[in-house]
Amino acid sequence: MIVWVNGSFGAGKTTLVAELHSRWPDALVYDPEQVGMVLRDIVDVPTGDFQDLRLWRRQLVSLALGLLEEYERPVLAPMTLVDPLYVSEVFGAFAAADVTVHHFFLKVSATELERRVDTRDVAPGNPERNAAARRWVMERVPRCVAAADTMPAGTVLLDGERPTAELADDVLRHVGVGI
Repeated sequence: MIVWVNGSFGAGKTTLVAELHSRWPDALVYDPEQVGMVLRDIVDVPTGDFQDLRLWRRQLVSLALGLLEEYERPVLAPMTLVDPLYVSEVFGAFAAADVTVHHFFLKVSATELERRVDTRDVAPGNPERNAAARRWVMERVPRCVAAADTMPAGTVLLDGERPTAELADDVLRHVGVGI
């Protein structure tokens, strides 16, 4: 199975997946953003967002399926995916491969996301890069917040402002892993 943790940038996806992994060490952690970073090193990304690359969407699915097939272990994937066409494409590909995907979306208010983003340090010692990263994320916050209402049927909406440990309890209970 794949446990996909979705939500805005700054919603706590990576933190929640780290907590899940600490309690479920047999699961593999797979961050599709890493595929995007590799592609960004190889090809131009005209829009500035590697999610717009069809190859990224295909490769993220291919690698997730490969991990499931080769290692026969559940996969935890923290990734913002809010474009309805891309959500349909990616989750449709998993469905076509007959893979169970538990999709969670962390709902966090725009105000809280802005506070969290303002405290991030993505490039220690590089204030210009930090400022650019914050701007990029802040431009996407409204779309990400609104996306909670457009997620496919079966998506479990979680209050991302609750403590991480409680969210992990909810996720593990939902997917049937003892806590």
